[in-house]
Amino acid sequence: MEAIGLVSLGRLPMESMKQWVYRNLRLAIMTGRFPPGLPVTIQGIAEMLDVSAMPVRVALHRLVADGALQHLDNRRVRVPDVDPEKFDEIIAARIALETVAAERALPLIDPVRIVLLQNIDAEIDAAYRAGNIEQAIEANFAFHRCLYEVRSSVVLLPLIETVWLRLGPLMRAAAENLGESYRFDRHAPVFAAIAAKDGAALKAAIAADIEEGAGHLGYQRCLDAKSRQLAARK
Repeated sequence: MEAIGLVSLGRLPMESMKQWVYRNLRLAIMTGRFPPGLPVTIQGIAEMLDVSAMPVRVALHRLVADGALQHLDNRRVRVPDVDPEKFDEIIAARIALETVAAERALPLIDPVRIVLLQNIDAEIDAAYRAGNIEQAIEANFAFHRCLYEVRSSVVLLPLIETVWLRLGPLMRAAAENLGESYRFDRHAPVFAAIAAKDGAALKAAIAADIEEGAGHLGYQRCLDAKSRQLAARK
């Protein structure tokens, strides 16, 4: 359990213990604090969050149902690793869902929302400069959420976040050796498309951001993992 650095979120008003534990674990998985393949125990997580085992057990069952975790036995779970083919499917799902969400949101993006997006974009850059990969991943998801949520959706956003759950751990592992060539502003075309009120350009910018950023890094990480597995069998 020492490899996991959970960040305890403040408990919201009227939030049950089960909901609070689920929200904490969900964010931890989404931002890559659970490395792929690392087994974790109910008791270990309960001790880290200073709660009883029951809300942890309930939260883990929910996360297994979300596809974010897999059961190893009655007391242990882990983030599943994925092969390149499955990763391609995850990226395709992100692009399909998020380009639609962005296009729907575009008519409602006002100057205040643009400033919010610019501030989050600056946080992403600052996190990378500080070497805080988890914070950079969290801020990047926050950027996309801030863009899409301007048009309230009870369907798209939950679906998008479920896909992020499957992607975050892989991105954390892939970004450990992130090269300087990757760290340029991939959101500049997004801002340009918003300024032009160009829906097609915004969809293209979102697709490129996902495919050239998360897609490239994660796919290479999957290939490397698969190569290691094949080499170990020889």
